[in-house]
Amino acid sequence: MRIDVNGTGIEVDEGGTGEAVLLLHGWPDTHALWDAQVGALRAAGHRTIAPDLRGFGGSDKPAEVDRYAIPFLAGDVLGVLDHFGVQRAHVVGHDWGAAIAWAIAAFAPERVASLAALSVGHPGAFVAAGYPQREKSWYMLLFQFRDVAEEWLSRDDFRNFREWSGHPAADEVAARLADRAALTASLAPYRANLPPEALVAPPTEFPPVSVPTMGVWGSEDFALTEAQMRDSERFVTGPFRYERLDGVGHWMTLEAPGRVNELLCDFLAAPS
Repeated sequence: MRIDVNGTGIEVDEGGTGEAVLLLHGWPDTHALWDAQVGALRAAGHRTIAPDLRGFGGSDKPAEVDRYAIPFLAGDVLGVLDHFGVQRAHVVGHDWGAAIAWAIAAFAPERVASLAALSVGHPGAFVAAGYPQREKSWYMLLFQFRDVAEEWLSRDDFRNFREWSGHPAADEVAARLADRAALTASLAPYRANLPPEALVAPPTEFPPVSVPTMGVWGSEDFALTEAQMRDSERFVTGPFRYERLDGVGHWMTLEAPGRVNELLCDFLAAPS
């Protein structure tokens, strides 16, 4: 369904009964990233709410880059919960969805029953991971260059994107982002939140995360080091659980859905 959140149209898949689980995708995906998890979570007695973030899928794609700053993205997500009358949800995020989930858990903990962050660790741990992480994050600088990044990604039927990312659903992504406006909108979170000056500016201060938290990282992740997830524990005052998926890459929900489902169902079954 499509809902209005403070004047922004958000596409969202919602269903099931029980405690709400909010599923937040990242770049360059949509709520379909969670298709394999939705069935397992609903079967385990959960209600799932999976929106397309602004700039992705069927949701609105504002032209202004500054409208993709984390406060806007997080505000959309909280507005989705408000629309469905959910005061407190388990929050599961991957990639940019994980970054948004960390922010919500830090700044609005009263809305979060628990946090499961896939691939992307706490922003403080990301910065502290140092040069090895910066080396893997080279593309974040490329993405700042409008039109250059779009051309690099889309040339020759998204050949660079396919070879670099190894996305399991590359054909679907390429078809969806063949529209240049959609591709540009998908890059806006990088341009709004990670400008070049962020490389030398002090990191944004986050309150400690007090809710039960699980971080999951795949050993073959092309974009993220283990340290930025493992060391996220330093920024969490609540219970922290770290899970490493050996032989699994960045797109863990697509590459190893069964293993991800087992971890999520087990984590969500624990008292919060």
